[in-house]
Amino acid sequence: MKSKQFFLLVISLILTIAVQAQPKVSEYKISRVIHLTGDGGWDYLSVDMANSRLFVSHGTNGVHGIAVANDLNKAFISCGRDTSVKVVDLKTFKEIVRIKVTGQNPDAILYDAFSHKVFTFNGRSSNSTVIDAKTNKVIGTIALSGKPEFPQSDGKGLVYVNIEDKSEIAVINVKTLKVEKTWSIAPGEEPSGSALDVANNRLFSVCGNKLMVVSDIIAGKVVTTVPIGDGCDGVAFDPSRKRIYSSNGEGTMTVVQQEGADKYTVVENMPTKAGARTITIDKSTGRLYLSVAERVEGSRTSKPGTFTVIEIEPAK
Repeated sequence: MKSKQFFLLVISLILTIAVQAQPKVSEYKISRVIHLTGDGGWDYLSVDMANSRLFVSHGTNGVHGIAVANDLNKAFISCGRDTSVKVVDLKTFKEIVRIKVTGQNPDAILYDAFSHKVFTFNGRSSNSTVIDAKTNKVIGTIALSGKPEFPQSDGKGLVYVNIEDKSEIAVINVKTLKVEKTWSIAPGEEPSGSALDVANNRLFSVCGNKLMVVSDIIAGKVVTTVPIGDGCDGVAFDPSRKRIYSSNGEGTMTVVQQEGADKYTVVENMPTKAGARTITIDKSTGRLYLSVAERVEGSRTSKPGTFTVIEIEPAK
Protein backbone atom coordinates (compact mmCIF):
# COMPACT_ATOMS: atom_id res chain seq x y z
CA MET A 1 0.00 0.00 0.00
CA LYS A 2 1.27 3.48 -0.89
CA SER A 3 0.16 5.59 2.10
CA LYS A 4 2.57 5.68 5.02
CA GLN A 5 1.06 6.82 8.34
CA PHE A 6 -2.18 5.73 9.93
CA PHE A 7 -4.09 5.06 13.12
CA LEU A 8 -7.02 2.70 13.62
CA LEU A 9 -10.69 3.56 13.66
CA VAL A 10 -13.54 1.14 14.34
CA ILE A 11 -17.01 1.84 12.96
CA SER A 12 -20.31 0.17 13.76
CA LEU A 13 -21.87 -0.96 10.48
CA ILE A 14 -25.34 -0.24 11.83
CA LEU A 15 -24.93 3.55 12.03
CA THR A 16 -27.60 5.62 10.29
CA ILE A 17 -25.91 8.04 7.89
CA ALA A 18 -27.25 10.33 5.18
CA VAL A 19 -27.93 8.71 1.83
CA GLN A 20 -26.24 9.96 -1.29
CA ALA A 21 -27.84 8.58 -4.46
CA GLN A 22 -25.96 7.60 -7.59
CA PRO A 23 -27.19 7.80 -11.18
CA LYS A 24 -30.13 5.51 -11.89
CA VAL A 25 -28.26 3.81 -14.73
CA SER A 26 -25.86 2.22 -12.23
CA GLU A 27 -26.58 -1.14 -10.64
CA TYR A 28 -25.06 0.26 -7.45
CA LYS A 29 -25.65 3.24 -5.20
CA ILE A 30 -23.83 5.09 -2.46
CA SER A 31 -26.07 4.33 0.49
CA ARG A 32 -24.06 6.05 3.25
CA VAL A 33 -21.16 8.44 3.65
CA ILE A 34 -19.59 8.03 7.10
CA HIS A 35 -17.65 11.08 8.26
CA LEU A 36 -14.74 10.30 10.60
CA THR A 37 -12.54 12.46 12.78
CA GLY A 38 -8.82 12.80 12.28
CA ASP A 39 -6.61 13.80 9.38
CA GLY A 40 -3.80 12.24 7.39
CA GLY A 41 -3.53 9.22 5.10
CA TRP A 42 -5.37 5.92 4.98
CA ASP A 43 -4.89 2.33 3.91
CA TYR A 44 -6.73 -1.01 4.38
CA LEU A 45 -10.26 -1.56 5.60
CA SER A 46 -11.44 -4.85 7.11
CA VAL A 47 -14.92 -6.19 7.94
CA ASP A 48 -15.58 -8.19 11.09
CA MET A 49 -18.82 -9.86 9.98
CA ALA A 50 -19.31 -11.75 13.24
CA ASN A 51 -19.58 -8.49 15.19
CA SER A 52 -20.91 -6.18 12.42
CA ARG A 53 -17.91 -3.89 12.59
CA LEU A 54 -15.70 -2.16 10.08
CA PHE A 55 -12.04 -1.52 10.88
CA VAL A 56 -10.48 1.45 9.10
CA SER A 57 -6.81 2.49 9.10
CA HIS A 58 -6.25 6.23 9.14
CA GLY A 59 -4.12 8.97 10.66
CA THR A 60 -0.82 9.09 12.53
CA ASN A 61 0.29 5.88 14.26
CA GLY A 62 1.57 3.92 11.28
CA VAL A 63 -1.32 1.45 11.06
CA HIS A 64 -1.73 -0.24 7.67
CA GLY A 65 -3.83 -3.41 7.96
CA ILE A 66 -6.15 -5.24 10.31
CA ALA A 67 -6.50 -9.04 10.44
CA VAL A 68 -9.53 -10.31 12.37
CA ALA A 69 -9.37 -13.67 14.19
CA ASN A 70 -12.90 -14.24 15.50
CA ASP A 71 -12.10 -17.74 16.76
CA LEU A 72 -9.45 -16.23 19.07
CA ASN A 73 -11.31 -12.98 19.85
CA LYS A 74 -8.35 -10.97 18.54
CA ALA A 75 -7.46 -8.42 15.92
CA PHE A 76 -3.88 -8.15 14.68
CA ILE A 77 -2.90 -4.67 13.49
CA SER A 78 0.23 -3.94 11.46
CA CYS A 79 2.06 -0.81 12.63
CA GLY A 80 4.58 0.25 10.03
CA ARG A 81 6.12 3.13 11.95
CA ASP A 82 7.46 1.06 14.85
CA THR A 83 7.70 -2.28 12.97
CA SER A 84 5.24 -4.03 15.24
CA VAL A 85 1.91 -5.83 15.38
CA LYS A 86 -0.62 -4.65 17.94
CA VAL A 87 -2.89 -7.41 19.26
CA VAL A 88 -6.32 -6.19 20.40
CA ASP A 89 -9.21 -7.86 22.23
CA LEU A 90 -12.22 -7.80 19.88
CA LYS A 91 -14.71 -7.25 22.72
CA THR A 92 -12.95 -4.54 24.72
CA PHE A 93 -10.59 -3.14 22.03
CA LYS A 94 -7.89 -3.09 24.69
CA GLU A 95 -4.32 -3.89 23.69
CA ILE A 96 -3.23 -7.39 24.67
CA VAL A 97 0.38 -7.19 23.57
CA ARG A 98 2.69 -5.48 21.08
CA ILE A 99 4.81 -7.85 18.96
CA LYS A 100 8.02 -6.73 17.27
CA VAL A 101 8.24 -8.06 13.70
CA THR A 102 11.35 -9.36 11.94
CA GLY A 103 11.27 -6.89 9.06
CA GLN A 104 10.75 -3.26 8.11
CA ASN A 105 7.41 -1.54 7.53
CA PRO A 106 4.86 -4.32 8.13
CA ASP A 107 2.07 -3.39 5.73
CA ALA A 108 -0.46 -6.00 4.61
CA ILE A 109 -1.39 -8.56 7.25
CA LEU A 110 -3.28 -11.87 7.12
CA TYR A 111 -4.76 -14.23 9.70
CA ASP A 112 -4.82 -17.79 8.36
CA ALA A 113 -7.50 -19.67 10.32
CA PHE A 114 -6.31 -23.01 8.88
CA SER A 115 -2.96 -22.78 10.69
CA HIS A 116 -3.81 -20.19 13.37
CA LYS A 117 -0.91 -18.09 12.14
CA VAL A 118 -0.59 -14.41 11.32
CA PHE A 119 1.57 -13.29 8.41
CA THR A 120 2.83 -9.71 8.11
CA PHE A 121 4.17 -8.60 4.75
CA ASN A 122 7.06 -6.23 5.30
CA GLY A 123 7.39 -3.79 2.43
CA ARG A 124 10.89 -2.45 3.02
CA SER A 125 12.61 -5.74 3.83
CA SER A 126 10.96 -8.08 1.28
CA ASN A 127 9.95 -10.68 3.82
CA SER A 128 7.07 -11.97 5.92
CA THR A 129 7.01 -12.32 9.70
CA VAL A 130 5.03 -15.32 10.99
CA ILE A 131 3.27 -15.14 14.36
CA ASP A 132 1.56 -17.91 16.30
CA ALA A 133 -1.87 -16.31 16.77
CA LYS A 134 -2.60 -18.32 19.91
CA THR A 135 0.60 -17.49 21.79
CA ASN A 136 1.34 -14.10 20.13
CA LYS A 137 4.93 -15.22 19.53
CA VAL A 138 7.04 -14.80 16.38
CA ILE A 139 7.77 -18.26 15.01
CA GLY A 140 9.46 -17.58 11.69
CA THR A 141 10.51 -15.27 8.88
CA ILE A 142 9.96 -15.98 5.18
CA ALA A 143 12.25 -14.36 2.62
CA LEU A 144 10.46 -13.06 -0.48
CA SER A 145 11.79 -12.08 -3.89
CA GLY A 146 10.58 -8.49 -3.70
CA LYS A 147 8.13 -6.04 -2.16
CA PRO A 148 5.03 -7.91 -0.94
CA GLU A 149 1.55 -6.45 -1.23
CA PHE A 150 -1.85 -7.96 -0.39
CA PRO A 151 -2.14 -11.73 0.41
CA GLN A 152 -4.93 -14.31 0.25
CA SER A 153 -5.32 -17.70 1.96
CA ASP A 154 -6.98 -20.69 0.28
CA GLY A 155 -7.92 -22.04 3.73
CA LYS A 156 -6.14 -25.30 2.95
CA GLY A 157 -2.51 -24.50 3.70
CA LEU A 158 -1.38 -22.05 1.03
CA VAL A 159 -1.08 -18.27 1.01
CA TYR A 160 -0.80 -16.27 -2.23
CA VAL A 161 0.82 -12.84 -2.16
CA ASN A 162 1.42 -10.23 -4.87
CA ILE A 163 5.08 -9.22 -5.28
CA GLU A 164 4.71 -5.67 -6.54
CA ASP A 165 8.17 -4.85 -7.92
CA LYS A 166 8.57 -8.27 -9.59
CA SER A 167 5.03 -8.46 -11.02
CA GLU A 168 4.60 -12.00 -9.80
CA ILE A 169 2.73 -14.19 -7.31
CA ALA A 170 4.52 -16.02 -4.49
CA VAL A 171 2.94 -19.10 -2.90
CA ILE A 172 3.69 -19.73 0.78
CA ASN A 173 3.19 -23.09 2.49
CA VAL A 174 1.82 -22.27 5.96
CA LYS A 175 3.22 -25.49 7.45
CA THR A 176 6.79 -25.34 6.15
CA LEU A 177 6.89 -21.50 6.07
CA LYS A 178 8.59 -21.63 2.69
CA VAL A 179 7.81 -20.23 -0.74
CA GLU A 180 6.71 -23.22 -2.83
CA LYS A 181 6.53 -21.53 -6.22
CA THR A 182 6.11 -18.23 -8.05
CA TRP A 183 4.68 -17.21 -11.39
CA SER A 184 4.69 -14.08 -13.52
CA ILE A 185 1.46 -12.15 -13.97
CA ALA A 186 2.57 -10.42 -17.20
CA PRO A 187 1.12 -8.41 -18.86
CA GLY A 188 0.05 -7.12 -15.43
CA GLU A 189 2.52 -4.74 -13.78
CA GLU A 190 2.98 -3.71 -10.13
CA PRO A 191 0.16 -5.72 -8.52
CA SER A 192 -1.23 -4.41 -5.23
CA GLY A 193 -4.65 -5.63 -4.04
CA SER A 194 -5.81 -9.24 -4.43
CA ALA A 195 -8.96 -11.30 -3.94
CA LEU A 196 -9.56 -15.03 -4.17
CA ASP A 197 -12.36 -17.17 -5.58
CA VAL A 198 -11.76 -20.37 -3.63
CA ALA A 199 -14.49 -22.36 -5.44
CA ASN A 200 -12.90 -21.81 -8.86
CA ASN A 201 -9.26 -21.48 -7.72
CA ARG A 202 -8.95 -18.04 -9.29
CA LEU A 203 -6.85 -15.20 -7.89
CA PHE A 204 -7.60 -11.60 -8.90
CA SER A 205 -4.63 -9.18 -8.82
CA VAL A 206 -5.17 -5.50 -9.59
CA CYS A 207 -2.22 -3.85 -11.24
CA GLY A 208 -0.71 -0.42 -11.76
CA ASN A 209 -1.13 -0.57 -15.55
CA LYS A 210 -4.95 -0.60 -15.33
CA LEU A 211 -5.39 -4.37 -15.56
CA MET A 212 -6.96 -6.98 -13.34
CA VAL A 213 -5.05 -10.21 -13.82
CA VAL A 214 -6.89 -13.50 -13.27
CA SER A 215 -4.65 -16.43 -12.30
CA ASP A 216 -5.31 -20.16 -12.00
CA ILE A 217 -3.76 -20.91 -8.60
CA ILE A 218 -3.57 -24.66 -9.27
CA ALA A 219 -1.75 -24.36 -12.59
CA GLY A 220 0.16 -21.27 -11.45
CA LYS A 221 -0.50 -19.21 -14.56
CA VAL A 222 -2.44 -16.24 -15.90
CA VAL A 223 -5.70 -17.17 -17.64
CA THR A 224 -7.01 -13.74 -18.66
CA THR A 225 -6.93 -10.01 -17.94
CA VAL A 226 -9.67 -7.40 -17.51
CA PRO A 227 -9.37 -3.60 -17.97
CA ILE A 228 -9.93 -1.51 -14.82
CA GLY A 229 -9.56 2.14 -13.85
CA ASP A 230 -6.34 3.95 -12.97
CA GLY A 231 -4.78 4.11 -9.52
CA CYS A 232 -6.27 0.90 -8.11
CA ASP A 233 -4.96 -0.37 -4.79
CA GLY A 234 -7.70 -2.76 -3.70
CA VAL A 235 -10.09 -5.41 -4.98
CA ALA A 236 -12.98 -7.40 -3.48
CA PHE A 237 -14.83 -10.55 -4.58
CA ASP A 238 -18.50 -11.27 -3.92
CA PRO A 239 -18.97 -15.07 -4.24
CA SER A 240 -22.78 -14.91 -4.12
CA ARG A 241 -23.07 -12.42 -7.01
CA LYS A 242 -19.88 -13.65 -8.71
CA ARG A 243 -18.62 -10.12 -9.10
CA ILE A 244 -15.23 -8.54 -8.61
CA TYR A 245 -14.79 -4.89 -7.64
CA SER A 246 -11.66 -2.80 -8.10
CA SER A 247 -11.35 0.52 -6.26
CA ASN A 248 -9.62 2.99 -8.55
CA GLY A 249 -7.93 6.12 -7.24
CA GLU A 250 -9.09 8.02 -10.32
CA GLY A 251 -12.55 8.05 -8.72
CA THR A 252 -14.29 4.96 -10.07
CA MET A 253 -15.11 1.40 -9.04
CA THR A 254 -14.84 -1.16 -11.83
CA VAL A 255 -17.52 -3.86 -11.55
CA VAL A 256 -16.61 -7.15 -13.24
CA GLN A 257 -18.98 -10.07 -13.78
CA GLN A 258 -17.58 -13.59 -13.56
CA GLU A 259 -19.35 -15.53 -16.32
CA GLY A 260 -17.13 -18.57 -15.94
CA ALA A 261 -13.82 -19.46 -14.32
CA ASP A 262 -11.94 -17.93 -17.26
CA LYS A 263 -14.50 -15.47 -18.66
CA TYR A 264 -15.06 -11.97 -17.26
CA THR A 265 -17.00 -8.90 -18.44
CA VAL A 266 -16.86 -5.31 -17.23
CA VAL A 267 -20.37 -4.32 -16.13
CA GLU A 268 -19.68 -0.67 -15.34
CA ASN A 269 -17.24 1.86 -13.96
CA MET A 270 -19.24 3.44 -11.16
CA PRO A 271 -18.24 6.98 -10.09
CA THR A 272 -16.96 7.08 -6.49
CA LYS A 273 -14.53 9.80 -5.38
CA ALA A 274 -11.01 10.69 -6.46
CA GLY A 275 -8.53 9.00 -4.11
CA ALA A 276 -10.85 6.14 -3.05
CA ARG A 277 -8.40 3.39 -3.92
CA THR A 278 -8.86 0.78 -1.14
CA ILE A 279 -11.91 -1.42 -0.64
CA THR A 280 -13.42 -4.21 1.42
CA ILE A 281 -16.70 -6.14 1.29
CA ASP A 282 -19.18 -7.46 3.80
CA LYS A 283 -19.96 -10.77 2.12
CA SER A 284 -23.05 -11.28 4.25
CA THR A 285 -24.74 -8.20 2.75
CA GLY A 286 -22.82 -7.49 -0.45
CA ARG A 287 -22.07 -3.95 0.77
CA LEU A 288 -18.73 -2.42 -0.19
CA TYR A 289 -16.66 0.10 1.76
CA LEU A 290 -14.08 2.55 0.42
CA SER A 291 -12.14 5.18 2.41
CA VAL A 292 -11.09 8.58 1.11
CA ALA A 293 -10.33 12.19 1.98
CA GLU A 294 -10.22 15.31 -0.14
CA ARG A 295 -6.77 16.45 -1.24
CA VAL A 296 -5.32 19.93 -1.08
CA GLU A 297 -5.14 21.01 -4.71
CA GLY A 298 -1.76 20.29 -6.26
CA SER A 299 -0.51 18.12 -3.38
CA ARG A 300 -0.94 14.74 -1.65
CA THR A 301 -1.96 16.43 1.61
CA SER A 302 -5.46 15.68 2.88
CA LYS A 303 -7.83 18.53 3.69
CA PRO A 304 -8.60 18.60 7.43
CA GLY A 305 -11.98 17.22 8.41
CA THR A 306 -12.73 15.52 5.08
CA PHE A 307 -12.01 11.84 5.82
CA THR A 308 -14.97 9.57 5.04
CA VAL A 309 -15.92 5.98 4.39
CA ILE A 310 -18.21 5.43 1.41
CA GLU A 311 -20.69 2.56 1.65
CA ILE A 312 -21.93 1.14 -1.66
CA GLU A 313 -24.70 -1.41 -2.06
CA PRO A 314 -26.38 -3.11 -5.03
CA ALA A 315 -29.33 -1.01 -6.19
CA LYS A 316 -31.27 -4.09 -7.25
